[in-house]
Amino acid sequence: MGATGKAKGNRQKAKPGLGTGFSLCRSQSGQTVVEWAILYSAVMMPLTFALIFTSEMLWVWHTVGEMTRDGARYAATHCWDGSGSNVQTYMRSHVPLVVDMDQFQSGPAEIQVQYFSRNAESGALEEFSCDQGECSVMCVPDVVTVQVTNYTFRRLLSYLGLPGVPLPDFRTTVPVESAGCDPEQGTCLP
Repeated sequence: MGATGKAKGNRQKAKPGLGTGFSLCRSQSGQTVVEWAILYSAVMMPLTFALIFTSEMLWVWHTVGEMTRDGARYAATHCWDGSGSNVQTYMRSHVPLVVDMDQFQSGPAEIQVQYFSRNAESGALEEFSCDQGECSVMCVPDVVTVQVTNYTFRRLLSYLGLPGVPLPDFRTTVPVESAGCDPEQGTCLP
């Protein structure tokens, strides 16, 4: 056998090696797909949902805090109502577009409004009361506190059958700015 015989033998030896390498590559490709599917379903997908859930919850947390501050600003610039119903009505009608907004409008989330006056002798805050009647120029408290309580973030968790995440109470206290009353004209903003 000459040079051509050796070359022919080498070609024959190379063919079985190519077939074996091709099936090995093919089985590794299938293994990669299975590993990727396991990784995606066990790690990547739960992390993605956890990121979305956390982002939504922090967005709502920020929005409820801002809604509480807005309610306190409203209470500071409008007349005193012993029950705080004018502030509660305002806040329920101005709930920002967030998930679970129905909890603030008619659900379990509560809005509480408290008015205080400063004791002239001790400087301590005391609960405000006035005999002149509500929404009067003579009844202007010094400080108002607006609080949102009993809010539970439930987005996505209710679909999974898990309990919601109760958020802490949100509270804002601000000084009253004339309570929307004009002493010269004797009128107050309700």
